[in-house]
Amino acid sequence: MDHFQYRNGTLHAEDVPLAEIASAVGTPFYVYSTATLLRHFALFDDALEGLDHLVCYAMKAASNQAILKTLAQAGAGMDVVSQGEYMRAKAAGVPGDKIVFSGVGKTVEEIRTALIGGIRQFNVESEPEMAVLNAVALELGKVAPITIRVNPDVDARTHAKIATGKSENKFGIPIKRARAVYAHAATLPGLKVIGIDVHIGSQLTDLEPFEQAYTKVADLTVQLREDGHDIIRLDLGGGLGIPYSRSNQAPPLPADYGALIKRTVGHLGCEVEIEPGRLIAGNAGLMVTKVIYVKSGEGRDFLILDAAMNDLIRPAMYEAHHDIVPLVEPTPGTLPHTYDIVGPVCETGDTFAKERALPETSAGDLIAFRGAGAYGAVMASEYNSRPLIPEVLVNGDQFAVIRRRPTLDEMINRDTLPAWL
Repeated sequence: MDHFQYRNGTLHAEDVPLAEIASAVGTPFYVYSTATLLRHFALFDDALEGLDHLVCYAMKAASNQAILKTLAQAGAGMDVVSQGEYMRAKAAGVPGDKIVFSGVGKTVEEIRTALIGGIRQFNVESEPEMAVLNAVALELGKVAPITIRVNPDVDARTHAKIATGKSENKFGIPIKRARAVYAHAATLPGLKVIGIDVHIGSQLTDLEPFEQAYTKVADLTVQLREDGHDIIRLDLGGGLGIPYSRSNQAPPLPADYGALIKRTVGHLGCEVEIEPGRLIAGNAGLMVTKVIYVKSGEGRDFLILDAAMNDLIRPAMYEAHHDIVPLVEPTPGTLPHTYDIVGPVCETGDTFAKERALPETSAGDLIAFRGAGAYGAVMASEYNSRPLIPEVLVNGDQFAVIRRRPTLDEMINRDTLPAWL
């Protein structure tokens, strides 16, 4: 469920007509619903009721400070994967003891920043990282709390580019080597082993891969405790998918996911962390864009939009589907027309959808991409010297621009010319 619905014939974000936002800020733009963000966070939090737990929002999905603060005020922790994300979380008021630092390539500077600023734990991905983390912690006179990310060699059955739990993926250490790596970690005075981390991928639409991975983690927990390690926390990652198309079967619900967690690891007495991102933010956001031209081609018609692949890259990068809807509700009985929906960038890959059925559409009409709240604005670029598009947050009958569109002069003037030019 989301809070983008037709009312009186026009698409609203909560109580605000999207056409009103378009008139105020121009197109294209991203818009997020506070009510949807909070509802989706609460679904995960409620699903783990009865367990000692923390829901750490994976902020790589959508990292505007207004979104982070909204979720933090509801009780969320944060999962970060860079120094920039760590500093964004802190700037949004998230305390260090609710921030988890993940990622395979943490630098000395990133580690130092988090140790000085405060951190809940580092999810360590490799033995070389463990050595660097130990050295930096000793240099600062601190002890770094760590989990070690294990790779359970489980097929997440998702897109190859977002699968992270198979043996050929770059993430974590092979679970078969976990006991030896934990034994080594216990000898390093700058580290304190507190738990296990696992994350097998993103946009999972089946609970079975989670069950396979979490069962392996449960068995490993017992083995590590027998080896003398004090395993008190299990970071189970995220990855639960969202229904990008309303015509497809819906993925499992957070309640079912929570029941799976309780069934597989609930008996261990560990604090449980999960790191949902897509399911919290994905359907909480739309991208709204305007049709520039309707072009008739050889055997097909094109809708050419003012949004492009640099604004929403998921279709070009992942062949991803987004439902696309008009801002004006079609009247009953309106016959569909088939279009290829494309942007203005000089790439054939700048195609959002092929042979997509929409009501007959004209230049100047506004349309919205559903499910664009996650991995939309955060993956945008200025390719073709196109400025980043605004982000807008709606709360009831109010809306605010939470990242404005830079002017062309601002974008261009970031360049500096060397003295010889």
